[in-house]
Amino acid sequence: MNTVNIKPLSVNKAWQGRRYKTDDYIAYERAVLLSLPKINIPEGRLLLRLEFGFSSKASDIDNPVKMFQDCLQKKYGFNDSRIRLLMVAGVDVKKR
Repeated sequence: MNTVNIKPLSVNKAWQGRRYKTDDYIAYERAVLLSLPKINIPEGRLLLRLEFGFSSKASDIDNPVKMFQDCLQKKYGFNDSRIRLLMVAGVDVKKR
């Protein structure tokens, strides 16, 4: 295994100026929040496993992670900095 010894760059450090949610993001957030079940999040460090369906072979697996993670944080009232292991899978789906 190789190591790259560079400090990770946060989203806040990567973009200048204020970013605003698009209408698409607002609708996505509303739909996700309504779809998530009522559960209790345990204390301590968390493992998060996600599986996203992609209809395009060119989709980047990491693009939807932050937005979905932010929805989880909003729904369940925890700080997503507690997520210490993130497992992300992408599956091929037919275009809707």
